[in-house]
Amino acid sequence: MGEPVPGEPAPEESTAVPLLAPRDGLPPVTDTSTALVRYAESLATGSGPVAVDAERASGYRYGQRAYLVQLRRAGSGTGLIDPVPLPDLSVVQAAIADAEWVLHAANQDLPCLAEIGLVPSRLFDTELAARLAGLPRVGLGAVVESLLGFSLQKGHSAADWSTRPLPEDWLVYAALDVEVLVDLRDALAAILTEQGKTEWARQEFEAILAAGPPVPKADPWRRTSGMHGLRQRRQLGMLRSLWQARDELAHRRDIAPGRVLPDAAMVSAVQADPKNEAALVELPVFRGRANRKLVSTWFGALTRGRELPENELPPHSRPGEGPPPVNRWADRDPAAAARLKAARASLAQVSEEWSVPVENLLSPDLMRRLMWSPPTPADAETVASVLRTGGAREWQIGLTCDLLTEAIAAG
Repeated sequence: MGEPVPGEPAPEESTAVPLLAPRDGLPPVTDTSTALVRYAESLATGSGPVAVDAERASGYRYGQRAYLVQLRRAGSGTGLIDPVPLPDLSVVQAAIADAEWVLHAANQDLPCLAEIGLVPSRLFDTELAARLAGLPRVGLGAVVESLLGFSLQKGHSAADWSTRPLPEDWLVYAALDVEVLVDLRDALAAILTEQGKTEWARQEFEAILAAGPPVPKADPWRRTSGMHGLRQRRQLGMLRSLWQARDELAHRRDIAPGRVLPDAAMVSAVQADPKNEAALVELPVFRGRANRKLVSTWFGALTRGRELPENELPPHSRPGEGPPPVNRWADRDPAAAARLKAARASLAQVSEEWSVPVENLLSPDLMRRLMWSPPTPADAETVASVLRTGGAREWQIGLTCDLLTEAIAAG
């Protein structure tokens, strides 16, 4: 639990009822084909929406694969499936393909579920629904407490779920995460109906399904924490080479890259620019036994980056990344800066009026691109076309198009 924020009143003592154990008892982990088929048959004869969740080993393992899948459906009970010995869950997919799936923050789990054959055709995202409903806190525990009056224990969300066997208290935590999801879905659906936002939610959920798996990010090494301190292209080349060496090793060993070599250590090594392995070993982190063994790997990567021809060095930023940072707009294009200021003010008013976060009214990136390079002529029809092409949903266009058109005219 976080420390109280200075200046804010102390939170009232919670009267929520703690959820400490699954109502039907803790089911055994499904880890054999026979048990999987049996549970899939039970799911097929169940009724109503299916609560779905997955646990990963972020920060411990390479990638974002699922190490436990939890499901619950009326008439079927809760299932805890181990996808390590059962990497193909198509039998479960067939059992619930036509059902509505209920997930919290679906974008986090859908990619790893798809890897094991689980892809919904209908979706209800309780986290996104809570945002549209204007709830002040949208984490699963907070929403469950606010709407259902139960408190969930969240002690294992960052655990290493690749651990085997999984401790019983972890399994209880996992089972409880799907225990109340369908009830939560019903409570949120009622609020959305009351607020006239049911169609908004439907469009949002359809957009998630239509988006499919995320596109791999270009130049992922540019996400290295602290790299803003590297000013020269030669340094960027060294960092890229070191990042690639770390990623290859992490992939091969199935270890999270940051556990192989922290981002801060890579940046420090590039800044120090050691001229031999002995100098590299003198740096913090590289003195450790594990990285002393890998010193030739790390130094070799730095050397390759240092010796790159000038025309192979990475640019300071990727071309075609869209508008410049907002803090440069006033100097580079004062009219665009004025448009952006007007657009932000208008969206803030709509956000307050409808109790929807600004970022859910319209993608901030899409709004910036529109204000930086508005269409010609900039009328409601062309602005709506830009928004639609950029992925905005019809409900978003209906709320923001006219205001954004006015903001463009004001600039």
